Amino acid sequence: MTAGGSHLSTSESSPGPSKKTAAAAVLPNSAAPDSAPPAKRRVYIATWQGFLGALMMFVGSIGTGWIANGSPMIRQPVVIALRTEGWGVTLSTVLLTVGAMLLMRSWLRLGQRLGDWSGPSLRSVVIAISAWSLPLLLAVPIFSRDVYAYTGQGRLVMEGQNPYNVGISTLNNWFSLGADPAWAEARTPYGPYFLWLARGVVGLTGAQPDVSVLLFRLLAGVGVVLCVIYVPKLAELHGINGARALWIAVANPLFLISFVASAHNDALVVGLAVAGVYFAATKRYLMGILLVTASIGIKPITVLLLPFIGVMWAGPGASWTRKFLIWGATAGISFGVLAVSGLPYNLGMGWVWAIMDPTPGYTGYSPSGFLGQQVEFLGNVLGLPGGTFADLLRTGMKWTAIALVLLLMFRGDYSRAVRRMALAFTAVVMLSPIIQPWYILWFLPFLAVTGIRNDWQIRSLYVGVTFFVVFGAQDQLSVWSFVELPIDASSLAFVTALLFTFYLLFLDVHTRKLLIEAKPSDSARRALHWVRAQWRGIRAR
Repeated sequence: MTAGGSHLSTSESSPGPSKKTAAAAVLPNSAAPDSAPPAKRRVYIATWQGFLGALMMFVGSIGTGWIANGSPMIRQPVVIALRTEGWGVTLSTVLLTVGAMLLMRSWLRLGQRLGDWSGPSLRSVVIAISAWSLPLLLAVPIFSRDVYAYTGQGRLVMEGQNPYNVGISTLNNWFSLGADPAWAEARTPYGPYFLWLARGVVGLTGAQPDVSVLLFRLLAGVGVVLCVIYVPKLAELHGINGARALWIAVANPLFLISFVASAHNDALVVGLAVAGVYFAATKRYLMGILLVTASIGIKPITVLLLPFIGVMWAGPGASWTRKFLIWGATAGISFGVLAVSGLPYNLGMGWVWAIMDPTPGYTGYSPSGFLGQQVEFLGNVLGLPGGTFADLLRTGMKWTAIALVLLLMFRGDYSRAVRRMALAFTAVVMLSPIIQPWYILWFLPFLAVTGIRNDWQIRSLYVGVTFFVVFGAQDQLSVWSFVELPIDASSLAFVTALLFTFYLLFLDVHTRKLLIEAKPSDSARRALHWVRAQWRGIRAR
């Protein structure tokens, strides 16, 4: 028996399921056992199509990705043509957008072609992840330029400044680094371990932007590899098919774009967290705490996992006294290690501010942000203080997330500890006023390893991933203002992505089955059979 492993129960399985039964409960919509063998013989088609999509994104990134002002790339003839000529920017925009959407389709088709997820499915998913990541590993940063801020923070540490007190605007010639000027004066939200890594990268590269990006990508790649290794293992502990969990959590295009192409340090955060939870779930609690602590030392958001690791450590049937003692020991080990880790470079415990003083404002597509906007509009129409009502709503949703975390900490089956942790993480992210596209990747692996059903749950994932891929394709394009275009690059990307989405939903005979022609659930079929039986009885009378 494993600690926190749902051999006893998961949200998708009854007590004591076999792995075959658990996997069958979460098959993709189009999967049918009798069609699995021919589908699996053609898995390579989806893999190659995804590779083509990633290759298109690589070429498109040259013309519309984020290149630092100090990069020698901008003096190359091909780069100049793709970034300064109208045809070059237009072509790059189309390639980047179509490539991202083709990668989206390939991910969906890979899940369909793998059928019942038996046999060498895990190997097929790993091959697809590797093939799709390779072009993105070499691409110009897309969908985000946060990676350039990492170089700036590494320079701050190297020059003896504290990134928890000052922003990169204090550096000489900081603008040439390529970081977003909007965050130039912001304090870093990252933990001490990432600042150590950033200083190491700058020490090796001399802050040369292109080589620094590559090294940060390789660091992010460590997180991706950790996910590839431990997501299937953690899924198997819960009676969930490891290949399907890996397909959901890692092969999806949002993960690959955000963690490989954009080189977000969140890849390390998630990889270390998944590994730590796996070790804790297999009763190696100290190793689990240290790995999660390493994750916190990259980005503090995963501090949320510690109470649930304490639940696993306390064991089934633990008294409240034991639970509180274990929670105290878990926090003491983790925070003690982090406190010592702040001594080099005089960083201290500055990372705590990232938890206590989050970024102000909201994003319009977050549930909190969207609902707040509607409340504010309605209140203003009625002559009421709409802004105040919106602030109260957003504050209330944040406190609701905290209440849900506490509820899941204190209540629930021991065997569902990882599931409880996943739901708590989801609540904190989804009820926050600010959601960046890659934030959903924080909790997605934990939902995947404890089971995402083949109903509204997987369809919600399809919608969420598609939305953020479309959003990123039109929101994060680097186009110089002097370039004359027949149509604005963002508008072109948005229209292109919407047309491709329309194709996936209504025209593609394969992908439209996922939403438009989805098979009814067992309960729906039983209800339909009952209605038909009643109707036949009425007609017989």
